Amino acid sequence: MSDDVEGLSSFEKLFPKEEYWRNHYEWLKGCGYELRPRFRPGWVPSWKLDPTKTAMLCPDAWSPFNPAIMDARRLSDGSNVVLKKVDQFLHPFELEISEFFTGLGKSRENHCIPLLGTLRPPNEANLVILVLPYLRAYNSPRFDTFGEAVELFRQLFEGLQFMHRHNVAHRDNHSLNLLMDGVHLYPHGFQPDILHQDLKLGDKYGSASHTTRTWKPVKYYFADFGISRQYSASQREEGILDTFIMGGDKSPPEHQGKYSKVDPFATDIYFLGNFIKTSFVERDETVRTVGFRGFEFMTGLVADMTQEDPAKRPNIDEAVARFAEIQKSLSSWKLRSRVVSQKEGFFRLDRVIMHWSRRVRSFVFRRPAIPTPPE
Repeated sequence: MSDDVEGLSSFEKLFPKEEYWRNHYEWLKGCGYELRPRFRPGWVPSWKLDPTKTAMLCPDAWSPFNPAIMDARRLSDGSNVVLKKVDQFLHPFELEISEFFTGLGKSRENHCIPLLGTLRPPNEANLVILVLPYLRAYNSPRFDTFGEAVELFRQLFEGLQFMHRHNVAHRDNHSLNLLMDGVHLYPHGFQPDILHQDLKLGDKYGSASHTTRTWKPVKYYFADFGISRQYSASQREEGILDTFIMGGDKSPPEHQGKYSKVDPFATDIYFLGNFIKTSFVERDETVRTVGFRGFEFMTGLVADMTQEDPAKRPNIDEAVARFAEIQKSLSSWKLRSRVVSQKEGFFRLDRVIMHWSRRVRSFVFRRPAIPTPPE
């Protein structure tokens, strides 16, 4: 049997990491949440029922990227949500911190992913399933203008400041934990599977149509409080030194073995600065980011935020103030200009024409150069 045929046949049955969700399908449905057909007991692959279908293009062939995270449909209103399994023995504070920020209510400054509900699976004392809103990756779809990217930066600075003012250090604020409420960008919807969000719904295989953030401003969120910690005001005043836990970004200088305890708030500053540096300012082969042209205006700030000595980094209030000055220095022309990837090595006339069409339209209809969502 060829590798291709073996690969296709492997989709016909669940992987071990998926069996938990199959085993809890009916229980979850009784709680008001329905999983995709793949996890329904007795599931028969759709491409077996219809031989004209290609397995790899069928939604019920897609396995979850992270076995602890699953998309589902809320039966009460038909909306998509995310179910996240949390082992409270390994992550004892995730539920507590999620409930804390959700309890503060919606506000412009609160960029912590809200908790929609919790589920307690029977006979699993340490396990809780968090019900979360269905969000997209922060960069999907791609940024159209500098103003859209600047608004991302502003919201991330604002959100981290909000957390730090409540004495919470995220401790894992890297790119995969930065999400966006972008459902309204896709008028005809998109696939709920996180690895295939860019595909349209239905049997037709293709990109889902969408508008831009300039026309439909979005809100960004920090997700995953699995290794986050909340400290007391007195602890903050005395200065925090806590044992570090390695997260998604393993590059902080203080995590390289020189220190056993670190200031988690200073490391949060590093994480945010390093995210902007490696994802926008420059190309970074070590984390497979391509970067963009024209973000040199962030170079000085992110350099200070990623200094080797944590004590020399600005705190979040200082970083927010400096970013506000940077934002004020950017012209409308710059903010409305097209964001170009460093890997875009040749002139893309099609993208230029489409961008200018959107740019003229946004100017005529007086869309702000920095698209801030309503409060």
